[in-house]
Amino acid sequence: MDWLRRADWLTHERVRGYALLLALASLGLVAISFWRAMPPGTTDFLAFWGAGQVTAAGEPAAAYDLAAQQQVQTSTGSPGWFAFVNPPPFLFALVPLGLLPLPIAWIVWVASTWGAWAWVSVRAFPRLWPLVLAYPGALIAAGHAQTGLLTGALLVLAAHELPRRQVVAGAAVGALVIKPHLALLAPFWLSAGGKWRAFVAAGLVVAALLGAAWLIFGSDTMLAYTGSWSASRQLIERPDPDFMLRMSTIFSQLRPHLGDFVALAGAACSAVLALAVALFAPRRFGDDASGASAAVLAATALASPYLFSYDLPFLVFPTLWLVIQGLERGFRPYEKLGLTLLYFAPYATRAAAFPLGVNLMPLAALALLGLVWTRTPAGTRKHR
Repeated sequence: MDWLRRADWLTHERVRGYALLLALASLGLVAISFWRAMPPGTTDFLAFWGAGQVTAAGEPAAAYDLAAQQQVQTSTGSPGWFAFVNPPPFLFALVPLGLLPLPIAWIVWVASTWGAWAWVSVRAFPRLWPLVLAYPGALIAAGHAQTGLLTGALLVLAAHELPRRQVVAGAAVGALVIKPHLALLAPFWLSAGGKWRAFVAAGLVVAALLGAAWLIFGSDTMLAYTGSWSASRQLIERPDPDFMLRMSTIFSQLRPHLGDFVALAGAACSAVLALAVALFAPRRFGDDASGASAAVLAATALASPYLFSYDLPFLVFPTLWLVIQGLERGFRPYEKLGLTLLYFAPYATRAAAFPLGVNLMPLAALALLGLVWTRTPAGTRKHR
């Protein structure tokens, strides 16, 4: 079984060729997603486009008005509509989209957010650019036209820049106010590592974005946002197994089978583990800030009970960090094979969730975290 243990057949040339073929196939899948998203189909993107429409029309508070959103979104001919639940600073990004027809806005959104994510990810791993372009975790976010590519770009930027430019990294973390549950570990990560300039920069950006939203969109919009919390609560509380299968958390996979108490206990254990990683990763990896960042981003997939497969493009950072470690310091037994499976995991686990009746992404996230955490910190003896 040495061909599995060492996987020497996964050469640089083959991986690059497979990645480019996968990237071409992904373009076709995104085109199919676009076709299915347009009326009479439906798409998650309607929530963003609808919020942009009313904001561009001078009624930003209507972004959180369910009746108004239903009217705006179904006017496209879509049979479905979606509540907009992101914080008001996100409206700044949506106003330009609201000025465009739905099909053009969808294309602009997916192209621009994928471009931002790909740019920062290639900067972080220039040697592995084919693996970035073909990353399946980005494909599912693009197909849903969701926020995962934008938030993934911010998290990868923060992780890459933290050892170099703390203010830039902190600003990227602060911009995650548009989806704050993805930044739950950030205060502990930055403070435990003594990255105080990044910590302060993150706080200032959060305050600036919230203040700008309050000033420009008004108090009514800020108050309307708090009303959207009930919509989010109803989504997470409703006993809908199909909805839970679309999520990628321990809570969502335990709840349909074992009930609320066990699911909440599982979510608490997952969150405590993620918090412990954020607190101890800087000590574990020492001067290797990128290693600590890889561990924290892997743990981010375990920190919140509310996370979807399209939120996971940020996992490209810990996955490719492990690839770089293997190339520079030697791969461990079965690590090449494991990394291949984890590379596909964000997309594959979502695709298999309904046939299997369970989304296995939480186990994949645990495995990814385990591989990162057990890597010998840089500067110590190489693996042989």
